[in-house]
Amino acid sequence: MLVLLGIGVVVLGFVLRANPLLVVMAAALTTGLAAAWTPESDLAAMIAAAVATLESFGKAFNDNRYVSVVWLVLMAIGLLERAGLQERARAVIARVRAATVGRLLWVYFFIRQGAAALGLTSLGGHAQMVRPLIAPMAEGAAEARFGTLPDRERYLIRSHAAAADNIALFFGEDIFIAIASILLIKGFLEANGIVVEPLELSLWAIPTALAALAIHSLRLWLLDARLRRTLAKPGAGA
Repeated sequence: MLVLLGIGVVVLGFVLRANPLLVVMAAALTTGLAAAWTPESDLAAMIAAAVATLESFGKAFNDNRYVSVVWLVLMAIGLLERAGLQERARAVIARVRAATVGRLLWVYFFIRQGAAALGLTSLGGHAQMVRPLIAPMAEGAAEARFGTLPDRERYLIRSHAAAADNIALFFGEDIFIAIASILLIKGFLEANGIVVEPLELSLWAIPTALAALAIHSLRLWLLDARLRRTLAKPGAGA
């Protein structure tokens, strides 16, 4: 049960709003030390456990690093933003009279979930799509209807843009049979004596994805209603 202390560290770190990277590192070290601790453990054994935990971090980073790809993406997005990508996105969506924040984010949610279901998980993401395009377009749709946005509503729109990407990807990718999450679930179940085929897992993910689409559609409709209620008042956008 001591290994569950790592969960407590994660919860405490997020409650205190500490740096997420430091929280995860602290939780991993706590779990590693707790797993190695016994009543007979001495200082040398605990130091060895801490070193082994750090070695696991290093190995995982070395095996899964894609630093060059990440930096290329960041440089490309940075250059596009400097050239006015966000401003152009706002201007384009402001010309669409039927566009609202909820409708725009619903379209992105639908496309993102459908692409993830086909295994195209890279067609989207916070750095590639949400920050440079989706969030500015959603803000532009709101500004075209209500004028200047207060900070509270602006951040609310940005958070919903990020949520649309996260939820669509999370519930859409499990439909694709060759995705890593399906293989992880299959391996975990087999380790516990439950044999299941990847196709069965993918088929059972379809109702869940449809439920996520329905629930999030309602959330986006409520977002539009909230923005109308809050920003349509005289002087609300001042």
